[in-house]
Amino acid sequence: MNYKIVDLSAWSRGDLFRFYMDQMRIVMSLTVDIDVTPLVRFSKKNRLKFYPSMIWIVSKAVNAHDTFKYGWDAAGNLIQWETISPSYAEFHPEDACFTKLVTPYAEDLLEFHARFLQDRERYRNLRAIVKDQPANHFDVSCLPWVRYSHFDVHVFDSGKFLAPVITWGKYTAEGGRLAMPLTMNIHHAVADGFHLSRFFQEVQMLIDSLPG
Repeated sequence: MNYKIVDLSAWSRGDLFRFYMDQMRIVMSLTVDIDVTPLVRFSKKNRLKFYPSMIWIVSKAVNAHDTFKYGWDAAGNLIQWETISPSYAEFHPEDACFTKLVTPYAEDLLEFHARFLQDRERYRNLRAIVKDQPANHFDVSCLPWVRYSHFDVHVFDSGKFLAPVITWGKYTAEGGRLAMPLTMNIHHAVADGFHLSRFFQEVQMLIDSLPG
């Protein structure tokens, strides 16, 4: 878990960060329809599960930019992680409960997918938040039962949670493609509408770049 302490006086966003932390704590939420047709096709062709494949896609987009990798160390210093991993919910349909766990991010999809399957098996009987999760994580969840138009998550802390909160819903056929709502929540202290928009654009680019 490598990171560096952020010097606000030397950071180009330092004054904006102070404003949105000290005077107006805002969390932005945006939902965009993503065409997941290439990802569904790629997953089926390679016998991969869609859920971990999509987790990898958003993890790669998140790790591509420092914007989404801010947090706090034990002493309360603002820090920037070298990498950040997904903390996701593994749903258990047999009892409608879930396990919340972190699978370390990997640059390679197949490597991450294998790690995901190993972690899922390891914690398959747990119905709780896995203890001692690494601090360098962001939040991922999925609502595969509904195609929504908007989704919002409120983090009831002191307003200092800086990592992205990412959610997606059910994909459905629409105009010859499979469209799926994807949502990101992010603190305005570290990101603006530009950064949100770029995230969705890059997620789509990653999906479109998968071999057919």
